[in-house]
Amino acid sequence: MKHTIGFYGAGNMAQAIISGLINSGFYQKEEIYVYNHRYEPTLKKVEETYGIQVILREEELFQQSDLIIFAVKPTILTQILPQINPYLQKEHVLVSIAAGVSIQQIEKLTGPHKIIRAMPNTPAMVNQAMSSISPNKLTTQEEIQLVVDVFDSFGKAKVVSEELIDAVVGVSGSAPAYVYLFIEALADGAVLEGLPRDDAYEFATQAVLGAAKMVEDTGKHPGELKDMVTSPKGTTIAAVQSLEESNFRASVMKAVEAAAKKNHEMNK
Repeated sequence: MKHTIGFYGAGNMAQAIISGLINSGFYQKEEIYVYNHRYEPTLKKVEETYGIQVILREEELFQQSDLIIFAVKPTILTQILPQINPYLQKEHVLVSIAAGVSIQQIEKLTGPHKIIRAMPNTPAMVNQAMSSISPNKLTTQEEIQLVVDVFDSFGKAKVVSEELIDAVVGVSGSAPAYVYLFIEALADGAVLEGLPRDDAYEFATQAVLGAAKMVEDTGKHPGELKDMVTSPKGTTIAAVQSLEESNFRASVMKAVEAAAKKNHEMNK
């Protein structure tokens, strides 16, 4: 059974999710409610852009919605949970996308409720998010699947145990930044070789996009795909040797480890 859906917060991530829900047809405009502590300019913009149901009193959001997505910063989330506690009913499904706030922390502030911790990444803004979905024990399989479907509407979602959330942050949540650095470095190398800057970014971006699509569509191991373009004594194997000499893979692994470690510290 599909629930009406409400958003507490109307920032960039909330808007990315709302856009995905509407564009995919998974939710109709009249089934989506959003509350923000100020009407102008954010809530007004959301109302004008998406035509969804704008809520001006937070208690009304919980009256109108069964599934609530808290799209606010971690510090805001821990501040608002005690004040909205009187509005919560046992049928509510509470979804938090706040980094660094554990299910246990949320439960301490709300009591026993159906809680799901979701971790989308910033490509949600172009409907290409990768999201982890971590439910608590009170959430039913039907409710978990509903939330997976919601996050699938603007990318891909996968159910993951919360104890693995640090690894998810390292490999997905923070990874867009690593990729941006890689694209920038590729472009800089091309500029060094004489390619105009705009062309360099276009070639680098499409190369990364195409390579990722090859992994996704073929199902082949990345190593196998790499071997397909590394001809004997060719340009690619020379470049791969240079990357290996620079500890490229070890550096990326350390970056994932560093992000995971930082997220673990934030959750304490």
